[in-house]
Amino acid sequence: MHWRVRAIRGATTASENTIEAIREAVTELLDELETYNQLDPDEIVSATFTVTKDLDAIFPAAIARERAHWANVPLIDVQQMYVQGSLERCIRFLIHFNTPDPDVKVHHPYLRNAKNLRPDWSLNAIAGSQN
Repeated sequence: MHWRVRAIRGATTASENTIEAIREAVTELLDELETYNQLDPDEIVSATFTVTKDLDAIFPAAIARERAHWANVPLIDVQQMYVQGSLERCIRFLIHFNTPDPDVKVHHPYLRNAKNLRPDWSLNAIAGSQN
């Protein structure tokens, strides 16, 4: 058995720049990540969270660190590069993890207004391609 590093991307938007709104968005995003991926936090190599410049009320990594089994996951937050006209109040993540299964199915969660960033990775698009 050979272990392989894989990555999961995901994104969401917060309704406003408040601790409560960011916490709600990050929690929903990570709940979907854990629901649709067989991800063992002990196998996570690292997780990078990015936020647009209009979100500064709380670090998304601080929210992730509060989750069961995430206390020892290496986490970092960075500010996304600003591009005029890009999606506002956006939170993204890139998570690298080790897996013994090279064919592991990966679901990349894109929620709320971030669904438009990767419509090909939405659950509806995936379900439609399996029919």
